Amino acid sequence: MKILSINAGSSSLKFTLYKMPEEEKIVTGQFERIGIKDGSYKIKVNGEKIEKKHDLKDHKVAIDILLKELIDLKIIKDLSEIKAVGHRVVQGGDKYDDSVVITDEVVKDIEIFSSLAPLHNPANLIGYQAVKEKLKDVKHVAIFDTAFHHSIPKVKYTYPLPLEFLDLKVRKYGFHGTSHKYITEYMQKYLNKDKVNLIICHIGNGASITAVKDSKSYDTSMGFTPVSGLMMGTRCGDIDVSIAPYIMDKLNITIDEFMNICNKKSGLLGISEYSSDSRDIEQKVTEQDEKAILATDIYADKVVTYIANYYFALEGKLDAIVFTAGIGENSNTTRKRIIDKLKCIDIDLDEKKNDETRGSFGIITREKSKYKVYVVPTDEEVEIARDTYRLTK
Repeated sequence: MKILSINAGSSSLKFTLYKMPEEEKIVTGQFERIGIKDGSYKIKVNGEKIEKKHDLKDHKVAIDILLKELIDLKIIKDLSEIKAVGHRVVQGGDKYDDSVVITDEVVKDIEIFSSLAPLHNPANLIGYQAVKEKLKDVKHVAIFDTAFHHSIPKVKYTYPLPLEFLDLKVRKYGFHGTSHKYITEYMQKYLNKDKVNLIICHIGNGASITAVKDSKSYDTSMGFTPVSGLMMGTRCGDIDVSIAPYIMDKLNITIDEFMNICNKKSGLLGISEYSSDSRDIEQKVTEQDEKAILATDIYADKVVTYIANYYFALEGKLDAIVFTAGIGENSNTTRKRIIDKLKCIDIDLDEKKNDETRGSFGIITREKSKYKVYVVPTDEEVEIARDTYRLTK
C-alpha cells in the first residue's frame, strides 16, 4: 500500500512516498519558495537527487509537478497506486487527541483553529486542498502536531490567568508532537519497555522540549503558540509580557509588528545580529565573536533550564535524555554546552562519541553516567505515514 506524506508550509511543501506497512521510503523531496520568485524543488529517489528550478505560483502548481514527476520517473504507473495521503496539521485545538480521516467537519475545524495558528493551519489546508483536487478518491488523514500533547494534565496546561480564559481556548497546546511521538515510540522499542520516562530535546530552528511520563506527554516547552518556550532560530521563546507594551510605546509600533519581531527577528538571529543558522553562529564562535558566544550561551542556558525543570517533574525517574532535530542531531558543540551544565545530576559526556555522532543514532555519555543521553534522528514523515495507514488500511 503506497501512502503519501505531505507537510505543507506557507511557501514550502515536503513530501515522502512510502510503501506500507513495510515503511519503505520510495521517494522524498521538497518544494521551496512557493508563491515567491526563483522557486525550486528537489526529489531524491534510489540515492539520486534531482534538482530543478521552476516557477511555483502556488501549492497547486507544486502538487501538479510532484504527481507528474512520480509518473515520469516511473515511481508509479498511475495515480491510483496512491491509496491514502497523510497531511501534517499544526493546530488541532483541544478537540483532536489523535489523527483523523479528513471530512468537511474536520476542514471547518482546521479553519477555526487557524486563529490559534495563523502562520501554519492555513498553509496546511492549502496543501490538503491542492492534493485533494488531484487525488479525490483516496482517504486523506490529518496528523495534528498538538495531538500527542493532549495527555498533559490540567495543572500543566492551564495558565495562571482568569480561569474563564480557558473557555476562550487560552491554554498550553504544545507542538512538534509528531516528532516527540516518534522519538517516544523509538525509545520504547530500543529500551524494550512499554512505558518510558524521557526528556526529549527537539532542537532545530524551531525548538521544544517535552517531558514524557509513562510514554505520554506530561509537559512541554511550547505553549499557546510556537513562539513560546525555548529561544529558537528567530523566535524569542519565553519573555516577560510587559515587554510588549513597553517596546510598542518606545518604538511606536503595533502589536502585529511586535509579534513579527518575536517570531522572525529574535532568538539566535536577534542576539547574534548575524544569522539564525546555528552553523553560521558556531563559525563565528570559533572567531571569538562576542555576540555569537552570547547567543550560544543563552541558548544552552535556556535548554538546561527546561531539562532541569522536567528532571524534577519526573522525580528523577528518567530512562533517557534524547537530542533530536537539526541542531540536536548534528551540533556536537551545542550538545556539549548543554550536557556540561548537567554534571550536577551525574551526567558524564563522552566527548569522543559526541564528536563522532552527527545525523545518526548514538549514545554520547560514558558508561559511568547515571543517565544516558542519546542522539536519535527524528522522522516525522514516517509517523505521518503510520497514522495514515492505521486509519485507512
